[in-house]
Amino acid sequence: MNVRAGLLGISIYLSSIVIAEESMNYTTNCADLLMGQYICPDPSYDYIDPKTQQPYGCTEKNVAKVRCRASDEIICAESGNSTFEREMPCKWTNGYSFETAMLLSVFLGMFGADRFYLGYPAIGLLKLCTLGFMFMGQLLDIILIATQRVGPADGSHYVIPYYGAGLEIVRSNNWTYKLPQDDW
Repeated sequence: MNVRAGLLGISIYLSSIVIAEESMNYTTNCADLLMGQYICPDPSYDYIDPKTQQPYGCTEKNVAKVRCRASDEIICAESGNSTFEREMPCKWTNGYSFETAMLLSVFLGMFGADRFYLGYPAIGLLKLCTLGFMFMGQLLDIILIATQRVGPADGSHYVIPYYGAGLEIVRSNNWTYKLPQDDW
């Protein structure tokens, strides 16, 4: 009788532990999670396209959906597990290489090859007929392409090697502000 009572007590104890562990999981809409409650993108997931050096599925709206992972014991209502998808900013590329544009601009810019490559045939033809606006247009295009002020005509970004010269222009407007410092 004592053995049965002991086994019954142990089974009740073990079932209460299982119930307690199940109740520790929290199910929620993962789109509403705050920073620190998830990691995005999921580090176990390879999300970079080696051809473009941007996340897979980057759209013309410059966003891509990537897989994220919620913190331990958080279950997403959307997927039934701890993973969910979230939009991440990216630079949509359409196959135009930054290096190719620069090389064309330096060596064949006087004939308008850089502008033909980037999809500006009218300016390319004008540069071809005027020998690159007497080489001044060629010099200007070298500077504009190097600073990435002139890009592909379709509005996409250049394909740049992972550690290449991708520029991010920082602007200030009414929605930005300076953080107070101790010496103010």
